[in-house]
Amino acid sequence: MGRLILAHDLGTTGNKASLFDAEGALLASVVCPYDTRYPRPGWAEQDPADWWRAVAASTRRLLAQAAMAPADVAVVSFSGQMMGCLPVGQDGAPLRSSIIWADQRAEEEALHLARQVTPEGVYRITGHRASASYTAAKMLWVRRHQPDLFRQARRFLQAKDYVAFCFTNAYATDYSDASGTNLFDLQERRWSATILDALGLEPELLPPALPSSQVMGEVTRAAAEETGLRPGTPVVIGGGDGACATAGAGVVHPDDAYCYIGSSSWIAFVSREPLYDPAQRTFTFAHLDPAYLFPTGTMQCAGGSFDWLERLLRGDVEGRLYAELDALAAGVEPGAQGLLFLPYLIGERSPHWNPHARGCFLGLTLAHGRAEMARAVLEGVALNLRIILDCFRRQGAPIRALRVIGGGARSAVWRQILADVLNLPLLQARLTVEATSLGAAVAGGVGVGLFRGWDVVNDLVAVEPAEEPRPEAAARYDDLYPLFIAAYESLAPLYDRLAALPSGKETP
Repeated sequence: MGRLILAHDLGTTGNKASLFDAEGALLASVVCPYDTRYPRPGWAEQDPADWWRAVAASTRRLLAQAAMAPADVAVVSFSGQMMGCLPVGQDGAPLRSSIIWADQRAEEEALHLARQVTPEGVYRITGHRASASYTAAKMLWVRRHQPDLFRQARRFLQAKDYVAFCFTNAYATDYSDASGTNLFDLQERRWSATILDALGLEPELLPPALPSSQVMGEVTRAAAEETGLRPGTPVVIGGGDGACATAGAGVVHPDDAYCYIGSSSWIAFVSREPLYDPAQRTFTFAHLDPAYLFPTGTMQCAGGSFDWLERLLRGDVEGRLYAELDALAAGVEPGAQGLLFLPYLIGERSPHWNPHARGCFLGLTLAHGRAEMARAVLEGVALNLRIILDCFRRQGAPIRALRVIGGGARSAVWRQILADVLNLPLLQARLTVEATSLGAAVAGGVGVGLFRGWDVVNDLVAVEPAEEPRPEAAARYDDLYPLFIAAYESLAPLYDRLAALPSGKETP
């Protein structure tokens, strides 16, 4: 058997293929992008054929770049975007584009789920509130709006599960991805008969749920021809991107905590039991290690907000403005001269669970420019994360420091803002690879016996102290924090009225 691990990370913007050796060192990586379609406000879809094309192309390019033979690869494993909805037919072919995690169209279907099971029942069974963000509501939307297509569906899959099927011709998901569907009994680790029965959904529509490190099949001859891999190579199912990022950040022991800042952002920690917030603002996923869970609060648009500002200010000019905006933000005092930014550009999950929420600059004057706007965006994300952290604190979560990972964690000014707003010391995980890819690789290595267990990640991830909160800045943010909360509460009724305005003809 070979000694290399091939990890595919199917993200929102593209697939990253990474090759690791048996010591967990990264040998090479290749990224193949794909597009997201936004047919209407609140809708987000991707073509699953693009996923497979990206995976096949990146695999071939990776093997060539690393100058490795197909026989050197011991296992293929996955991380993938979660909470999607891809119906496939009898032959496994997609019946429509995938409704991805960011899509918020299925509000009425989420209300139907809550009515059929009760909001508290859904939250207690699945660890998540009934929401349009999750797979269950999206499946119900397909059943309601595309009934002929729904009748043809054999399975509903997540992104990584579809690609795993393309590799193996076998259906499977893992506990972590299953725990993001609103259909999974979190403590029993199985599909919830209570919820499926209440919704009139057949359990056969869902793939078998397995531990993340389980071998679920082998690379078929047809897949080998497309990817350049050896037929018969073991395929481990891996996990959802949030679960892989958690393990890849070295957060594998109870009470370990971290903050991820990418397109979205979340705070999470490891626990043996679900955390139930009375207001259902936070939720709980299954960890890659089946002994654990990780309570989480995820906001929709973190790095995505900064990306939006950068695109807006750059216009058609070539080059990127990220470094310039970072430097401008660093030169502005905490509070951005009275400018607040609400980072709700694509609705919001934690803490508000309002798909109608929208972004807003509040307090704009002629004195404000690019520097203040950049600072306000970074602060707005941090202030929203503080609400999530406070939810955990009120439930007794022992979070005394936060590891920070993700693209946003490369910004020293953003890290300092986080430390000041959250009033917590930060720890920076020195990763030679994205945490999601590393988590997927560890799942693969554990699955075929190359790694002794999940603790191996502690040998692979160096963690060192980073920013400390500054008392004067923390006090300033303590004053801004209630204003930030009040701003959302004041605007919430207007968001509903805006959502009721005509936005064009609905198309399925």
